[in-house]
Amino acid sequence: MRRIDIPEIDEDAFREAIINAFCHRDYYERDSVNMAVFKDWLEVRSPGGLYGGLTIEQIKNKMVSRRRNEEIADMFHEVRFVEKWGRGISLILDKEPDADFEVVAGIFVTTFKRKHYVPSPAQKTVEKTVVEKFGEKFGENELKVIVLLKQNSKITVLELAGKVGITTRGIEKILQRLKEKGIITRIGPAKGGHWEVKG
Repeated sequence: MRRIDIPEIDEDAFREAIINAFCHRDYYERDSVNMAVFKDWLEVRSPGGLYGGLTIEQIKNKMVSRRRNEEIADMFHEVRFVEKWGRGISLILDKEPDADFEVVAGIFVTTFKRKHYVPSPAQKTVEKTVVEKFGEKFGENELKVIVLLKQNSKITVLELAGKVGITTRGIEKILQRLKEKGIITRIGPAKGGHWEVKG
C-alpha cells in the first residue's frame, strides 16, 4: 500500500483503520467505506458494524477477530497488509491512544482526534468542567452545543444548527449523545421546555 499522509494522525494507525474498514465491511450493504474530516476529528466509516457478536469492549481489550470476508481477509494477509489477526485495533490504540470506536446505525466508525484543534476560551472552560465531572472529552461541535445550552437553555435545535454550522439532524445526534451520557437533560416538552446542563 502506498504511503498515506494525513497530517496530525499517525500514518500506521490511519492505514490500519482503512485496511480494517475494507477487510471487515459488509459488502451486501449498498454503501461504501467513507472518510469524514472535521475541524477537530476525522472518521473512517465502514458499513456493516461489528461481526460475529463482538462488542467494542472486546475489540479494544482482547486481540480477537471474526472475519466477515474470508477471501478478502486472506488476500490482505497474502500481500502483507495484515500481519496478525486481531491486532488491528491494538495497533491503532498504540499509535493513537485517543482513537475511539463506535457502531452507529450499522456503521463501524473509527474516530481520530486532530491534534491541531484549539478550543475557544469558553469551550476550554466547559471542557475542563465536563472532563472533571464526567471523565469525558468531546469534539468541537459537542462543546459548542454545551456552551450554547449554558448560554440559552431555551435555544431550539434549528438555532443550534445555525450557530454550530451543521444540520439539524447532526444537532439531534449530539443532543442524544449528551443526554445518554447524563450531561444534559430536557425539562418539559419540546415546545415550552428547556435544557439543563449538569455541572
